[in-house]
Amino acid sequence: MDRTRACARLQVLLGHLGRPSAPAIVAHPVSGSAYPASFYPEQFQYTLDNNVLSLEQRKFYEENGFLVIKNLVSDDDIQRFRTEFERICRKEVKPPGIVVMRDVAIKKEGYTPSEKMVTKIQDFQEDEELFRYCTLPQILKYVECFTGPNIMAMHGMLINKPPDSGKKTSRHPLHQDLHYFPFRPSDRIVCAWTAMEHIDKNNGCLVVLPGTHKGPLKPHDYPKWEGGVNKMYHGIQEYDPNSPRVHMVMEKGDTVFFHPLLIHGSGRNRTQGFRKAISCHFGSSDCQYIDVAGTSQENIAREVVEIAEKRYGIRGTLDFTDTWKFRCRLVKGERINL
Repeated sequence: MDRTRACARLQVLLGHLGRPSAPAIVAHPVSGSAYPASFYPEQFQYTLDNNVLSLEQRKFYEENGFLVIKNLVSDDDIQRFRTEFERICRKEVKPPGIVVMRDVAIKKEGYTPSEKMVTKIQDFQEDEELFRYCTLPQILKYVECFTGPNIMAMHGMLINKPPDSGKKTSRHPLHQDLHYFPFRPSDRIVCAWTAMEHIDKNNGCLVVLPGTHKGPLKPHDYPKWEGGVNKMYHGIQEYDPNSPRVHMVMEKGDTVFFHPLLIHGSGRNRTQGFRKAISCHFGSSDCQYIDVAGTSQENIAREVVEIAEKRYGIRGTLDFTDTWKFRCRLVKGERINL
């Protein structure tokens, strides 16, 4: 982004610094319950009453922390997202604020603008075409079951997992997404992750540890991998290697919704092609920012702030929450706190 545009965006971001703290969280029910309250003898913690999810689907998410909806995003939409991604990779368009990442194994190679050099783009909230994913009615219909009616799009990504170079750097360590987020409550946050093609163990599908969303946020740090680790690919430091795992075999358009405390990751891509998926984290706009000082999130906060300060040419002004405030956009309902 040019310097003038960057300075303008930075001023907007810094404008949040002098604002008063957000008010206390207020719970807002989803309009239109599918069943009378007496129909549910058990207490639901991770889903809200709605007329979208069946009782079986709600129970499954409550128990496992994820739910797959088949064929949710159309082939036409996926092709449009793919085309825009390719334009960004070729530098035909340069959306403000977007972060373009390369795998650590190919950083030392000569750079030629193409999708073969880009492994992930993040923060595409200023790209009208890609941000459409975060506003698709069929996506928001399910998101509301977890967040309530006031929905913020918090973090968009398009992942282009490359063929592994042999160093296993295309892996993503087991982690919890909440590690990266300075807002709560976690139960009102959900990720929508859509396969842009057939995905299985060969090309590095998601792997999840069912039920781990019921546990705490664990300490994260860089894994000690001999081949190297991609920037900000933190992983949990302690977990039971014998814990049951589910490999998410998905077809193009299938979408998995999962809780930010669910432990998940992905294996290396053993094929010669690039494995693509598009995702967005959503949260209730009732959520509040928190101070992560003195918590296990201090390491990622420090790293994110250092990157932001370097990018915008400033020092000592930003904190972790400031780096998030320009990313969050209201996509449905009313803006409350975030």
